[in-house]
Amino acid sequence: MTSVVVTPPALEPVTVAEMRNQLRLTGAQEEDLLSGFIQAARQQIERETRRALIRQGWRLYLEAWPMGRIVSLPIAPVLSVDEITVYDLDGNGHVLDPSDYTLDRSSDPARIRIGLGAGVPSANLLGAEIDFSAGYGDNAQDVPAPLRQAIRLLAAHWFENREAGTDLAMTSLPHGLDRLMSVNRVLQL
Repeated sequence: MTSVVVTPPALEPVTVAEMRNQLRLTGAQEEDLLSGFIQAARQQIERETRRALIRQGWRLYLEAWPMGRIVSLPIAPVLSVDEITVYDLDGNGHVLDPSDYTLDRSSDPARIRIGLGAGVPSANLLGAEIDFSAGYGDNAQDVPAPLRQAIRLLAAHWFENREAGTDLAMTSLPHGLDRLMSVNRVLQL
């Protein structure tokens, strides 16, 4: 099971202006650098928590249906299932009708239940692709405050400790970062 981002988020959950305030910077000389730190921090927080922060499109690749035809999605929160394509042994794709599956958002991570007989028979299944949208929403304000604060802390840490070889940069992370992420981490089953 492999998953990839197919549509990245349209914006970051933290603005450059918010980072300038966090760092108490008055000038705009290093906006590109701050923007890069914000993006990298968001990506790190997303990897650590297994959460998408701003709406983004994902694709999950499966070689076969899991037991019971229940697919746990690797990223949370899931906003929608956009399309499920199953491939037969000849490599022909068949898009499942939305009535052939249900999205269960009550579990964390969300699950998709594939109906029996949906698509091609399991013996003839070469693989499947599940396209879904994940994230808290389209706006920075949709992202929980602790995760936005974690991005600011991590980006500020990287801004202040730019030398990769220093002992401080190698051994420390901002105080409280692990706590901000831990309550939002999706458990891996």
